[in-house]
Amino acid sequence: MTIKNLISAASLAIVVTSGTAALADNKETVSVFYDLLSDPGNSELAEAFRDATSENWESVGNYSGKNKGRDGFLGQMGGFAQLMPDLDWAVQEMHVDGDTVIVRSRATGTPVAPFFGVDGQGRSFDIMTIDIHQLEDGKIVRTYHVEDWATGLQQLSGK
Repeated sequence: MTIKNLISAASLAIVVTSGTAALADNKETVSVFYDLLSDPGNSELAEAFRDATSENWESVGNYSGKNKGRDGFLGQMGGFAQLMPDLDWAVQEMHVDGDTVIVRSRATGTPVAPFFGVDGQGRSFDIMTIDIHQLEDGKIVRTYHVEDWATGLQQLSGK
């Protein structure tokens, strides 16, 4: 092997290794989001979420332009903790493409009071969710999300 080939191989190994580390870091950062969703009343996880997201992070759930910021989202999580003490948001698949992380997850829970106007009378829901997280400089700056709440409400209503 020539010196030139050896240097090229070493350079490629460094690029691949640093790229793999960045992908793992992005996965770890996004995992913090799901830790909070599964234990929304946990103040330590709320602080970890703040650390994993940018100050201007936004949650985009529709095209109304009324996106939630960090504080609004954390407030919603506090409400979820009281409404669904058994809420679990389990990651099923996570795909990383540079600074974009796509997650398919499964959300389950049993509301202890009416949820979106439906009194589940002790019933549980089990829904699919899809999220697309955009990261910059190792922080989540935006999360697009879709949850199958229509199916969840159907399950809660017993239909």
